[in-house]
Amino acid sequence: MTASAANTSGVVRDAAQLRYGAVFVVVLTQLLFQVLAPDASWARAVAVGLAAGALMVAVATSRATSSVRRFRTVLVGLLAVIAVGGIASGAFSATVAFAIGTLFLAATPVVIVGALFRLTMKQGVTAQVVAGALAIYLLIGLLFASALNVAAHVEGGSFFSGSGTVTNGDRVYYSFTVLTTTGFGDYTTTRPVGHALAVLEMLTGQLYLVTVIGILIGNFAGRRIERGHSKPLSDRRE
Repeated sequence: MTASAANTSGVVRDAAQLRYGAVFVVVLTQLLFQVLAPDASWARAVAVGLAAGALMVAVATSRATSSVRRFRTVLVGLLAVIAVGGIASGAFSATVAFAIGTLFLAATPVVIVGALFRLTMKQGVTAQVVAGALAIYLLIGLLFASALNVAAHVEGGSFFSGSGTVTNGDRVYYSFTVLTTTGFGDYTTTRPVGHALAVLEMLTGQLYLVTVIGILIGNFAGRRIERGHSKPLSDRRE
């Protein structure tokens, strides 16, 4: 491989690495949409499309070869088109739509973790690594919301105390109040499985922030300080 070809390959890989911020934005958009959207077929189709979009960007950002990334991205895109079309048209039930969306959600952090680890080993903690880690944090909240949905359907009856009809947006809202240990108190689970999920989510959220995010932010800030000290005095004055 020539020097120019190697440089071109490096530029392409670096460009791919700049998409973890995009993954975070797509996941955040999905989160806000699910909180605001009604329980309707079109809303479920959009939510699944956003989940697939986050997975596609994560796959395209992975450290695999360009041909592998392209194949995986196209595959996820085709599955997303079929899923969104089937949900929007009513061919797929709400249960099927939920299962598809959850699979897309669960696959995304799996893809991100491996790529972030390799990127950190090669370049250290960068802004893109932090963005990817924050995207995983949001995905954890969405996955716990999915777990609450499953538990509510399995348990039956009133899963939340003092509430009427609980929508998917309500469950996502509740999940993030638990994940962040905000606990407004407007929703409370009445079943032991709900209590167990709440405890597990609180511990997961706090441990993730204190360990993963804390360590990454500390290393990222440390690198910036070291760069500042390593600059010539004349550059620092400028």
